[in-house]
Amino acid sequence: MQATPQRTPDLRRTATSPRRRLRPAVVPMIARIGTALVGGYVLASAGATLIARLLPVDRAEATSWGMILSFLVYAIAVLWSFHEPRVMRVMLGIWGGSVAIGLALALLGVRP
Repeated sequence: MQATPQRTPDLRRTATSPRRRLRPAVVPMIARIGTALVGGYVLASAGATLIARLLPVDRAEATSWGMILSFLVYAIAVLWSFHEPRVMRVMLGIWGGSVAIGLALALLGVRP
């Protein structure tokens, strides 16, 4: 009985290049980071403006409360954007929330 020689796999065909392995993960991560940083800021500032517009107190006090709470909104948005496994859900939540708050502000108009 003759032993069959074992073939060594051709590494050029079986191994994937680092560039090919990282390419699918780069675009969603860039979208996630951009949404977390820029979208979280837009959401927090729009939320601060809406809070300042809706609170029934002086303008200065309402603005202070809006700014204080905007830090919390921004932190929650950034943490959630990296916690959620689906990038599209993060983008829809943060950018959609920003647009919804912006539309509410446009409908409310200027504070008298």
